[in-house]
Parts: sequence; structure tokens; C-alpha cells
Amino acid sequence: MYIGKVIGSVVATIKIAHLEGRKLLLVDQLDLNGQETGYYDIAVDVAQAGPGDTVLVIDEGNGARQILKLDPGAIRAVIVGVVDEVTLERVADVAREPYSVSI
Repeated sequence: MYIGKVIGSVVATIKIAHLEGRKLLLVDQLDLNGQETGYYDIAVDVAQAGPGDTVLVIDEGNGARQILKLDPGAIRAVIVGVVDEVTLERVADVAREPYSVSI
């Protein structure tokens, strides 16, 4: 599972049966600072996301198939949510001071 940014859509005129009627989006994985990493997936959208949205992606085939109720099915990544805010809190090793990063 990771947080990513929708950077585009994928158009396919011919799809396997279990992808018919489903929107495919290109998602770039974000690092902990909210920056795009260049690692991307083509994900099935079930959260009504669009270009520019920050999203939560499940990129594990079995979980993706369970969300889409497919068995079997050639699905690896599914957008399961649109993210409003991310806050990270971590205790620094030396100073023991928390910090947060908002995306």
C-alpha cells in the first residue's frame, strides 16, 4: 500500500472482461516528503479519483482482487481512497523531538 499522485489516465479500446467499464489511472508513488518518485502503477480506480489527486493505492494482487470481487483476475493495483492530508510523526533518534510533514 502506498500514497501516490494521479498523473494521467489510460485509455484502452479493448480490455479483458473484468476491466470493462473500469477507469484506469496512472499513479506516481510519493516519498515521505510528498515528492513524486518516478515509480508508477496503472491502477483501477474505485474512489472516483482524477488527475492531480493524492490517492491511497493497494498494489498487492490478492487484496486488489478482493476489493473488486474477482477470482481469478489480472489486477495488481487499485485506488481505494482520495487522500485529504498526511501527517507523519516520528521521534528523532537523538533529540527525541517529534516532527510532522504534511502532503
